[in-house]
Amino acid sequence: MSLELERLRKIVEECRKCPLWENRNKPVFGEGPTDARIMLIGLGPGYNEDREGRPFVGAAGKFLNRLLDSVGLKREEIYITNIVKCYLPENKVTDEEVKACTPYLDKQIEVIDPEIIVGLGNTAAEYLSKKYRFQFTSMEKMHGQVLRISTISKEVKIALMYHPAAGLRNPPLRSVIEDDWRKLSLITHRNNG
Repeated sequence: MSLELERLRKIVEECRKCPLWENRNKPVFGEGPTDARIMLIGLGPGYNEDREGRPFVGAAGKFLNRLLDSVGLKREEIYITNIVKCYLPENKVTDEEVKACTPYLDKQIEVIDPEIIVGLGNTAAEYLSKKYRFQFTSMEKMHGQVLRISTISKEVKIALMYHPAAGLRNPPLRSVIEDDWRKLSLITHRNNG
């Protein structure tokens, strides 16, 4: 891990900006290589993630791993993080909690500097739409889309996907999610050569 990210991790461990820190076991900072081409951004840690201090290790994480495998992506080559770094007991987040954590996520994006950012779920899509100034209408209308956003230094591809947990809660949505990941793999593999 880079020195910058290690310092940021320590700041997150000591964070008390919102009430979520009171119920957390371990903050879930993120994991993956600091030179990752692809960054996945979810909502926040669930029970299993809070226990292990790692993102996407519960049932949604297992589904995510299957999705990655199915399109030839390796989890260890991707940087995975969440908007909120502390346990979300009911998987619901407030504007205050998002506002408290987004500076940490902004810094993670700056340090990792990925070519492709995948927003998993509505909250991640809304965050990305504000950060990169595009209009997000709804996941139903925008899932599977890859947007090309020009920044000062480069072009970033933003992919909007349903959160893997949505496929667990709504089994008919799984095939839609799988199709979206196949579309994303065309972009990731095209840029890999």
